[in-house]
Amino acid sequence: MTCSTVPHALRGASWLAVSAALALAACSPPTAKRTEAPAAAPSATPAATPGKFVMPDVPAGDYKLDKTHASLVFKVNHLGFSHYTAKFTDFDASLKFDPANPTAASVEATIDPKSLDLPAPPAGFKTELLGKDWLDAGQYPAITFRSTKVEVTGANTARITGDFTLHGVTKPIVLEATFNGGYAGHPMDPNARIGFSAHGVFKRSDFGIAYGVPAPGTTMGVGDEVDVQIETEFSGPPLPKTPAAPAAPAT
Repeated sequence: MTCSTVPHALRGASWLAVSAALALAACSPPTAKRTEAPAAAPSATPAATPGKFVMPDVPAGDYKLDKTHASLVFKVNHLGFSHYTAKFTDFDASLKFDPANPTAASVEATIDPKSLDLPAPPAGFKTELLGKDWLDAGQYPAITFRSTKVEVTGANTARITGDFTLHGVTKPIVLEATFNGGYAGHPMDPNARIGFSAHGVFKRSDFGIAYGVPAPGTTMGVGDEVDVQIETEFSGPPLPKTPAAPAAPAT
């Protein structure tokens, strides 16, 4: 069976979401020869101080999304054959952040559903996805997220719980976030800068968008689970100004 045999509504159903799997792996050392003494067990990685990140010296304050260095990609299963991938291009976010107290951080984000960007969409596809069976962007012109809890899970990782509003329905979702680094500023970029990656999964049917979900035990349709991948950089407080050198005494 080819996609051409699938009803257009199902082919047009491959969309949706709002941040991709972050995987870390380490190679195991080679096994020691039997004639050698057993290798000493590797030392454990020091545990992160509860409630703190291990990070560069970045200032506390208000941070604004740098839209030039941000992306919001989603994936949904299509007929069990692939993970259809698309994105939103118009979104914004603000962050309150203190590296000494990351659990007190808060983030708010807004997405314009009409900015849905699809790979090689057939005629009418985007209009269908923005219509009443799917995003219903005319009735619900914004998708929003507001954090309610931040838990530090490692030296550079955190779990962010927040209220997610999609299709007029608000429910909690969880994002697993990784802090990628930052600095207090640079002569060519005189504001603090920090970067994060985040990943989350939610069911679209929980938000009233169940059109095309496969019947139990089948993959004939578009998957209920939406996999979100977010990449962000935020710009923060400016570099402190260096005091001017005193003027030389007049001769």
